[in-house]
Amino acid sequence: QVQLRESGGGLVQAGGSLSLSCAASGRAFSGNSMGWFRQAPGKEREFIAAIKWNSGITLYGESVKGRFTISRDSAKNTMYLQMNSLKLEDTAVYYCAAADIFSRRDSSYNVWGQGTQVTVSS
Repeated sequence: QVQLRESGGGLVQAGGSLSLSCAASGRAFSGNSMGWFRQAPGKEREFIAAIKWNSGITLYGESVKGRFTISRDSAKNTMYLQMNSLKLEDTAVYYCAAADIFSRRDSSYNVWGQGTQVTVSS
């Protein structure tokens, strides 16, 4: 079983940038894709981005398109999320997840990290 661990969260001012990492451990990741989701207090979990592990094809949620970039380093079994032009509404706990299909639906993902807090201040 693959385990996922996020890192890189923290406090940043609006307009700033932050980079998240998601390291897969336990065994080499062999699933189809990995993705990022976030959940703010009182809100439903929101799809941020997904990447097909072998091809690198990406998919983004509308709220982050053009500001966030998902990438992966297969050799390091690690996925990244570069977040630029951060807004107050980007404040949330960010989760990485792994799936056997390429999807924006959280129900498609069967392995989840514990999450990392991102707080954007004014």
